Amino acid sequence: MRAFPPSRKISVFAGLVLLLFSAACGGTRSVSPSAAPATGAVRVSSCGQELSFSSPPERVVTLDQSSTETLLALGLQDRMAGTSNLKTAVAPQYRAAYDSVPVLNPKILTGEQLRAATPDLVVSSFAALYTKDRVGTREELRGLGLPSYVSVVDCPQAGGAGPTPFDLLLRDYENLGRIFRVEDRAAKLIAEQRRVIDRASKGRSAVTGEVTVVWLYSVYAGLPYVAGHGGMPSAMSELVGVRNAFDDVDEDWPEVSWEEIARRDPDVIVIGDLSERGAPGDSAAEKLDMLRKEPTMSQLTAVKANRVIEVPGIEMDPSVRTVNTLGLFVEGLRKLGHVR
Repeated sequence: MRAFPPSRKISVFAGLVLLLFSAACGGTRSVSPSAAPATGAVRVSSCGQELSFSSPPERVVTLDQSSTETLLALGLQDRMAGTSNLKTAVAPQYRAAYDSVPVLNPKILTGEQLRAATPDLVVSSFAALYTKDRVGTREELRGLGLPSYVSVVDCPQAGGAGPTPFDLLLRDYENLGRIFRVEDRAAKLIAEQRRVIDRASKGRSAVTGEVTVVWLYSVYAGLPYVAGHGGMPSAMSELVGVRNAFDDVDEDWPEVSWEEIARRDPDVIVIGDLSERGAPGDSAAEKLDMLRKEPTMSQLTAVKANRVIEVPGIEMDPSVRTVNTLGLFVEGLRKLGHVR
């Protein structure tokens, strides 16, 4: 469930803002060989905006952890002017690179903080982070000469009915590889993740019977939030050959009731661990305890028999780490006897 707390309203004098962004775009810059400018401008379409880059960005700011880790996976930490909005611990393979990047705000970035970093590109996994009370709308930023990128996965008109969320995620790597002129790194990352995806897909024929799964992301004020249709858990379920029990709900993370989960009586429950976020009920252990104490849920076979798979909660949303949860999901189904 991607819920973002409001930040204070942005109030910046236009002249100061223009000065800051002029500083970001001007001056002499050294360009590393791996990101040497290509002939001609690179043009990329991003959620309704056409972006053009005559040279690779050198001061990119990321608005969320998923976009941060994607750039780190592409080896672009030396091009990052700052990160923000850390939900959980950075994956171990990116930790050293992450430590070299300034953290502008551990939570939601403000417009003042973004402008102070003098970026030449902003990248976000979620369009909802571009609002007047956060860093500003994409239109406002474009008016200041600052291009903004939104993940293809979070852009409804970009995907249509054909591509899966995984296809769209891989398209992000391709787009960012082109923007930063690191197409070779992007191609390597795409190939690595495509192998994991294809391996999971080939296991469809090994699924034993019809298996239904509930993906439990979080519990807020006593109410569970589960995976609906269209998100990554739905895509992972379909890829593996099982059925997301709430695939009939056209929301990524709908709020439901414990009674409704019990009525659907899933064969397996996948629990997202968000323990490092720190809110009550975030850890997998707390969620499992709730399942065992809640009157209706405690009677389910999946709960009694501990037919539960634990995965990192952040990996239930589209990110460079989602293929890790895909592997954990397949392995969990195998251990439970649902995949031969």
